[in-house]
Amino acid sequence: MDTGNTSWILTSTALVLFMTLPGLALFYGGLVSSKNVISVLMHCIVIACLASILWLVIAYSLAFSSGNPLIGGLGNIFLSNVSKDTLSGTIPETLFFMFQMTFAIITPALIVGAYVERMKFSAVLIFTALWIIIVYAPVTHWIWGGGWLAELNIMDFAGGLVVHLTAGVSALVLAVILGRRKNFPGKISAPHNPSMVMIGACMLWVGWFGFNAGSALAADVNAGMAMLATHISAATASLVWMTIDWIKSGKPTMIGLVTGTIAGLASITPASGFVGPMGALIIGISAGSICYLMVNVVKNKFNIDDSLDVFAVHGAGGVIGTILVAFLAHDSLGGAGYAGGMNAISQLVTQLTGVVAVLIWSVVGTIVIALVIKKTTGLRVDSKSENQGLDMSAHGETNQ
Repeated sequence: MDTGNTSWILTSTALVLFMTLPGLALFYGGLVSSKNVISVLMHCIVIACLASILWLVIAYSLAFSSGNPLIGGLGNIFLSNVSKDTLSGTIPETLFFMFQMTFAIITPALIVGAYVERMKFSAVLIFTALWIIIVYAPVTHWIWGGGWLAELNIMDFAGGLVVHLTAGVSALVLAVILGRRKNFPGKISAPHNPSMVMIGACMLWVGWFGFNAGSALAADVNAGMAMLATHISAATASLVWMTIDWIKSGKPTMIGLVTGTIAGLASITPASGFVGPMGALIIGISAGSICYLMVNVVKNKFNIDDSLDVFAVHGAGGVIGTILVAFLAHDSLGGAGYAGGMNAISQLVTQLTGVVAVLIWSVVGTIVIALVIKKTTGLRVDSKSENQGLDMSAHGETNQ
């Protein structure tokens, strides 16, 4: 065991959990109407609890135990073969388990942004549980657990595919099946608390250093470069989004700027340990402009009520970084280079293979889960509850 590496991953684990609790909860909570704030906070914290237990019971084993190229085995259910002295690399496996658990927490929590203000609480619980086992765990195994995409030398340093594409695509599919909010697209309430949005976004920004730099699983040069790349991409995308917003609307909005921040963070995630500062700058520019465009495409062109733009920011962002890293990892641009026998073109083929495979798996898995819930317990609250707001109708609590 290396005590320096262990100390850094202990810190990173706390930072990644901080991203969800309270970062993402406040970010999403400020974006919804005042009568639905508690419901969003409740969704984030209950998903954290539920994902933690599922990770212990079976999901960690399916993701990281020895199995086959498609799925891990059952050797580590309930951490049955892990003691306090068991190592994963140079850190305790209990710590690796905890670090990866925080990823399993935030990924389904990201999907909350697609169904705010209209999904049954019971459906949230059932969907999350099934989604972690059916969608998240297998994809994690493919890429980080020694599965078939890992064997192809896929580049996904911290979760462009594992986290952001799975969540973004699933969010879009779920939004379509669930249906639009009653007043969409015309009279949707403006975010009730932009200050809360900004505070949540900043917590996400700080926590993302654990997310990306922690994914080096060591306190080393890769962690340092990942942290630098993460910050440069976030800052760049923030300014790009703000500038586009300013040109189009005549005013630079804070919500626009911090949405750009999250787009930049999501986009750099798969590339953070493989690119240099120049690559991070290019990814930030791409994220701020392309993700901005995708918000309008999803809501205005396709009329899909992905309420808090999960697909446009996370799904599209994850794809941007996953594809661009094939070129930006080149050492001439300050990148880390390629695995033996790989070059930019072969890496691009691998990256595209990963994007297509994860997209298809996420779509199919989400459709099956959502339709089963819709036919059994039901997905959506009734009209009266939606009008009243989920804070009171679902939880009997209110901030007002």
